[in-house]
This record gives sequence, structure tokens and C-alpha cells, in this order.
Amino acid sequence: MKRATFTSSFLCAAVLASGASGVRMLAQLPANATLYASGLEGPRGLAFGPDGTLYVAEAGLGGKTVGNCVQVIPPIGPYTGGLTARISKVDTKQNVTTLTSGLPSSVGATGAVLGVADVAFLNGDLYAVLAGGGCSHGNTAFPNKVIKVNTKTGNWTDVANMSQALLNFPAKYTSPDDYEPDGTWYGMISYQGSLYTVEPNHGQVFSVSPWGQVQQVIDISASQGHIVPTSLVFTDGVLYVGNLNLFPIDPQWAKVMTIANNVYVPNPLPGFGNLFGGFGQWNVVSSKAGFTTIVSMKIGPDGLLYVLELSDFAANGPTPGKGKVIRVKRSGDLQDVVTGLSFPTGMTFGPDQRLYVSNLGIVGGAAGQILRIDLPAVQ
Repeated sequence: MKRATFTSSFLCAAVLASGASGVRMLAQLPANATLYASGLEGPRGLAFGPDGTLYVAEAGLGGKTVGNCVQVIPPIGPYTGGLTARISKVDTKQNVTTLTSGLPSSVGATGAVLGVADVAFLNGDLYAVLAGGGCSHGNTAFPNKVIKVNTKTGNWTDVANMSQALLNFPAKYTSPDDYEPDGTWYGMISYQGSLYTVEPNHGQVFSVSPWGQVQQVIDISASQGHIVPTSLVFTDGVLYVGNLNLFPIDPQWAKVMTIANNVYVPNPLPGFGNLFGGFGQWNVVSSKAGFTTIVSMKIGPDGLLYVLELSDFAANGPTPGKGKVIRVKRSGDLQDVVTGLSFPTGMTFGPDQRLYVSNLGIVGGAAGQILRIDLPAVQ
């Protein structure tokens, strides 16, 4: 039976089964990477602030409280929750400190952890989307939210209740095998005055205004089924969404979907072809296949799309040393620009135009790293 959620047993079993050889692989960095930060607890999404500080979403260590509502069925659930997730910051001298802590974290029956999923800046302010909250994750009094975080004090305020958003906008299709009532929120970006976040388990994209108005942009499950969308970029009025796809891993079956609404875009992302309008509402109008386990996407300083893959290898589940970054060239061809990553979970470009990647993001404990990567020139 195929399952597809960030709490799949494959995410932890791959590490546990790797043995000594896996440990050695975990210690090896890609040739074009240097260690920028370490000691992180499940690093996920990354964002640079205006002053060059890097902010890191961390899933945390879970907890011991079991929720008293609808739970995720075994083998993925039940979850136990606690307030161990946090947001850390790495200054320009690579000093790592905690900005804010005590955020909801939850660990599934397999040991996989949900917590702070991603961070993004909007109008100079830091926002975070939470995935470890909600009764189904053992954090009954703390639903999944979008929050606004003061980068000086670490204090945060509520913006929107995202557990409630899934009730207000039910998806057309959810899988009964791994249904997550509170969602497993993952990627978040800012675009033209709003935040946009994607929920993989239900397959939906939502917009969130700075004052907390939540709207569904598109229910991807309505046309694509349960494909686990994880990451998104917005440019020139067109939304691009990448998906993890189902486990066990089926190489090259993940894709980047082009989602448009009443637009004509003569110059979309390089390598994706022209789009002509008249769609009437947000629709998946095309897709580019050939990817595996997409967990993050970013537009580089060169205007090209970069895609982060958790693992491109199909042996049982995600495999140490098999994560990579792919560049979509102007011709549409796919080029590997970083290989040898181990369980990468997020990435961003820095003010120095280098790529920063969360590595060992699903290993557990404080093994997480941030790698700084020098990319090869575009060929």
C-alpha cells in the first residue's frame, strides 16, 4: 500500500536501517558544500532577513501528550505532542541562537517529527507556519497556525488558524490511509502582500493576509488526487507547485505544476513554455515531470528554478547521500547541480547568491545542519 505524508515510516526507517555505512554517508558533504550551522533539531524551511541573518524553522523533538480527538491511524499515528519546536537564527558570523521556542512539535509512531515547517519575510516582518499543532498531534490547545515573530524579542502573535482553515475549506480528496486532521503544513512564501502556504496531506494551497484572512487558492487534490504538494514559487502571476509524490519512492514521477488564473504570460519561468489565458479560475494548466521527492523550490539569482529532492533513490525509502538539487535550464533540460545530500528538507538563496540547504532534516535529535553551497555556472 502506498502512503504519502511527511510522517511516513520511510522517513525514519531509512536512517535506522542504514547502519554504519549510512552513518559514514551522513558525515560526507557534497564537494561544493561547506558546513554553515549545526546542532539543529529537524531544520526545515529557511529565510534570510534584511540584515543578513538566516532564520531556521525547526521541527523539534515532539513530546509525550496524546491528543483526545481523531487520530492518524497506525502505522503513522498516533502522535504525541509537546512544545519543543523553535525558530533559530544564524548571524553573519555563523553564531546560532534561539529566536523563539515553546512552539508545537509532534512525533508520530515511526519517530518522524512535525514542528515549525517554514519561515518567510513579508514587508520586513518574519512569519512562520506551524505543522506540529492541533489535537490530532497531541497539542490540543495549540492548533496549527501562521504566526508573526518579532525578530528582536522572539515574541510572536497569532495571524491565522490553519487547522481551522482545513475545516472551512475541505479538500475534495484525502487519503484514508494517512489522513491528517490538522494537516502537515510545509512550504510558505510571500508574494505581492500576502503569504502563500501549501498543505501536503490534503493537497491545497492557501493565501494568508497579514491581518489573518485565509482563502483557498486551489485544491490540487480535485484534479490531481493525493500527490502530496510540498513547495511553491510565485512569479509573474503564475504559481508553480512541486510535489513529494507517494512512498515507496517511484523515481522521476514527481512534477512541477504550473497553476494559472486568467493570465497571459509570454515569459514564464525559463524552461516551462508560454501560457495563454482564459482559465477563469486557478487551474493546473501544465506540468513538468522528471523529478523525485520534491521538498523545496526556489528561483535563483539567475532567474532559473532550483528544485530540492529529498532522495532520488528507490530502495525502501529516502536514502542517505541521495538528496540533490536540480536546476531547470532555459532549454527545459534538468541539470544536477548538487548531489550527495542526506535527507535535505529546505533551501533558500542568500544575499551572497549562494544556496543554503537544510541537511539531515529528518534524522531526529540535534543532528541537523545548514550547508552553504557554491553552485556551478549555468551551462
